[in-house]
Amino acid sequence: MPGAAANTGRRRALRDLVRPARIYRRFGLCPVMVMVVTDIPLSSADGLAPARVVVITGGSSGIGRCTARVFARHGWKVGLIARGTAGLAAAVEDVRLAGAIGAIAVADVADSAALERAAESLVAALGPLDAWINAAGNGVYGRLLDVPEAEYRRVTDVTYMGTVNGTRTALRRMMPRDHGTIVNVCSGIAFHGLPLMTSYVGAKAAVRGFGQSVRAELRLSRSRVHVGTVFPPAVNTPFFSHSPSYMGFPSRPVPPVYQPEIVAQALYMAATGKHREMTVSSIVLAFSLVSRLSPALAAWLTERLRFDALLSRDPAALDAEEHTLFTPPLRIFSVHGPFGHRARRWSAQVWLRWNCRKLGDLLSSRRAEQVSRPLRDAPPAPRSLPGPADTAPDPARAGSDAPAAAASDSCR
Repeated sequence: MPGAAANTGRRRALRDLVRPARIYRRFGLCPVMVMVVTDIPLSSADGLAPARVVVITGGSSGIGRCTARVFARHGWKVGLIARGTAGLAAAVEDVRLAGAIGAIAVADVADSAALERAAESLVAALGPLDAWINAAGNGVYGRLLDVPEAEYRRVTDVTYMGTVNGTRTALRRMMPRDHGTIVNVCSGIAFHGLPLMTSYVGAKAAVRGFGQSVRAELRLSRSRVHVGTVFPPAVNTPFFSHSPSYMGFPSRPVPPVYQPEIVAQALYMAATGKHREMTVSSIVLAFSLVSRLSPALAAWLTERLRFDALLSRDPAALDAEEHTLFTPPLRIFSVHGPFGHRARRWSAQVWLRWNCRKLGDLLSSRRAEQVSRPLRDAPPAPRSLPGPADTAPDPARAGSDAPAAAASDSCR
């Protein structure tokens, strides 16, 4: 058929397509590079509705890149924002291999103007936003007086202000449509701080309060745009390879450590399930409860960690170091960090949440199917027989018909 042949040719033409473009600032300064990679038509995996669009900041490695894979496997179009072009190219290739459409934009989340231009280019390439994930963040390890002020401020600008800039950028595009979900990646240490991480802990605590305030504003405005916050545990990502350390050894995640796939699955649930705040893993859930019920006990537990629990002497961690606080990485970093040998690959809490949600969706679909069953399948209703009231003559009409009846009798 000519139509089928045309569609086949179009799909072959789109396959492995790389369409680079440069979108400049209003005055022609500091261009933002955008690249779209596609391997399927612009529709969802089921082919019934247009694919939804998600934009992820910090998408070149770690949690952001892993989350992009999860959304791509569910048929979403994925836009990625980060500073490193090499990492973005590798991440968008993951999206393509998952059978989805991906686009990238180079921008620093601390620069609100650059982030606006990046979002505009991704919306032009992929379509209106359905979800936005603020996953960009960085850190520095050291005692408070040992960390330079410039690095302290840089962590705050990226981890906290980057979340603020991303939320404002997303809201400007979601509120006119009264549709969309924003998910901020926080941390379990927002419930109680850890030593040597004062800049990061302060920024993440601010992210939590910021999300609560914005969520209240949206509810008072009766907006359908939703803002959620996810609290991951310690995760095996390149975050620790990127973070400078003033303790003589590179930093490491505090045990127990989890693989980023668990957090990515939780972020997908948060973006599609309208969660206000979601803790990831039973460890973070227990830590949040202890921090609320007994702050003294939470402080005692964190003090027992000491400094050694936050530092690594592993040669693999030394080889993986590349500090990226002020400059993007030169190497391509994967989803995982150098601490996979002790990382957990499964979380009972996330598994239970996911399967309970699938069960609820199944029950809801069956209930909707029963309600929408065609009426023609139902047995026909019995026809009612005329009663005495239906056969009784109308007095008014009987009086008017009497002369006619009498005339008829007289003519016989």
